[in-house]
Amino acid sequence: MSDVLIIARLALQEAVRRRVLTVVAVLTLASSVLYLVGCLSLKHHVGGLLETETLKPIVPATLLGLASFSTLFLGSVLAVFLTASAVRGDADRGLVQPLVVRPVGRGVYLAGRVLAASVVSGGYVLIVSVASIVTTRAVFSNLPPSAWQVIPRLVAGAIVVTALTLLVSCMFSTVATGISVLMAYGAGLIAGLLGEIGKQLGATTLTHIAKVVSWALPFEAMYRDALAKLSPGGPLGALVQLGPLGGASGGGVWLWVYAAAYVVGCGALASNIFGRADL
Repeated sequence: MSDVLIIARLALQEAVRRRVLTVVAVLTLASSVLYLVGCLSLKHHVGGLLETETLKPIVPATLLGLASFSTLFLGSVLAVFLTASAVRGDADRGLVQPLVVRPVGRGVYLAGRVLAASVVSGGYVLIVSVASIVTTRAVFSNLPPSAWQVIPRLVAGAIVVTALTLLVSCMFSTVATGISVLMAYGAGLIAGLLGEIGKQLGATTLTHIAKVVSWALPFEAMYRDALAKLSPGGPLGALVQLGPLGGASGGGVWLWVYAAAYVVGCGALASNIFGRADL
């Protein structure tokens, strides 16, 4: 375990040396300020309407739905960039070989890299999500009852992206890994949007495709489950059922079980591929 922590620490130090975390912190601060300005501007222009019983729970839920989408997206991009070069990219530069021969093995190296990326991306999603919820609560004085339950689902989504990126990085170069995972991320969210459209139009084919993609890429299912926690009750709750890309859909406890198995499976497959690779 100590070797895993050492590899993780080295990966974090490399990210700090390249000023990746500094750039992320500055851009996150700017986006948080923009979100606050947007909330204040919205309250200023439509403040009277927000006091009605029908719209009062809708506005903060919608804003948090938008914030959830952007937070998961930024956290996933961060995970991809931290993990894309974990195997083939660093191997091509000759950085992996001295580590996996002695003193640590290939499995330990993979565990350390995925641990570092998961801590950074998951921590990023956690911090930004808490900031978004606190900001929304301060401006609008009310939140959806299950708003705080969104956070673990978004964190889990970022960890799933990290594990998937690690697996792909065992097979492709850094650039190819980044492109393929980001395209898969976009495809997953677009499939969720098409599934919601198919649900509204009664198109069973689109709905089935969305379900298949949600299980093939469970970060999308986690995002839809998070949206479900924000959807208020009543007839107007349908107004926030549709996020920027993807509709709300509860996953239940089996989604968590499957997501955990998915992450473990990606790690096991990555370890198998990396163990047989000729470095």
